[in-house]
Amino acid sequence: MTAPLICPSILASDFARLGEEVAALEAAGADWIHVDVMDGHFVPNITLGPDIVKAIRPHTTLPFDVHLMVAPVDPWLEAYREAGADILTVHPESGPHLHRTLGRIRQLGAKAGVVLNPGTPLDVLAEVVDLVDLVLLMSVNPGFGGQSFIDTTLRKIERTRALLDAAGSKAHLQVDGGVTSANAAACVAAGADALVAGSFVFKGGPSAYAANIAAMKSA
Repeated sequence: MTAPLICPSILASDFARLGEEVAALEAAGADWIHVDVMDGHFVPNITLGPDIVKAIRPHTTLPFDVHLMVAPVDPWLEAYREAGADILTVHPESGPHLHRTLGRIRQLGAKAGVVLNPGTPLDVLAEVVDLVDLVLLMSVNPGFGGQSFIDTTLRKIERTRALLDAAGSKAHLQVDGGVTSANAAACVAAGADALVAGSFVFKGGPSAYAANIAAMKSA
């Protein structure tokens, strides 16, 4: 089984030293940096604006995987791309025209992703699969870190993998929410190839990041 991409979520990092944190994650073997953007409207929390993303961009060469929990999302695409986002991932519920939004992300030169919440059906993905470079399945309801993994997500991973394979899609299949070394193997076995982890990766501080990331890769 191929080791998954590990995408630490800086939502769980020390916000007072974000630049040092992303540099430490790269040194520890992370594959992508996952940036959770929350607007206090689409989800009940407020996090990172484009200026902060721009400020930490010089501290790592890793791809920035920016998850936009923002509504309406379209007005923010260009700002986050200019700030350094390599992947922009959006929720179908965050704007009226998902197909147009994904097309715009690609016009900006970024990779386009779709996020499906626990209650969002796969039918949405089927209609835009040709425009998607990444599918993110939420294994918690978005808005806060530290939540527990919803076990029924494993069946949704299997169904999503089947849909992508049937479409001939090369999109990454990512899982986010309560992912640890205890459930990483089950996610990969179900079809995921990228794992977002916040609390698990950051526990123990920078000296533990490499071991935590390695534990997820080898689970």
